[in-house]
Amino acid sequence: MHDTTEFEVRGLPSAYVASAEFRAAGAAQARALGFEPASVFVPHPIQNRTDEEMRALAEAALEEVIGQITQPLP
Repeated sequence: MHDTTEFEVRGLPSAYVASAEFRAAGAAQARALGFEPASVFVPHPIQNRTDEEMRALAEAALEEVIGQITQPLP
C-alpha cells in the first residue's frame, strides 16, 4: 500500500488489488499509514490458480478497479 500512498500524494489515482483473505490486513495497514487507499478484493486463494482462472479474476475485477481509479481525489 505504500506505493498507493505515493501515487495519491502525487495526484495520481490508484487502488490496490488483493485477495479477500487480506481485507483485515489491508484495513490495519491503512490505519497504520493514516491513509485510506482504494481497494479491490478478489476471491481467495489465488496462488494455485491457472493462468485462465487468473485472467477470469482480473476480468471480473476490472470494472471495479476502473471505478476506483476514476473517482475524484479527496
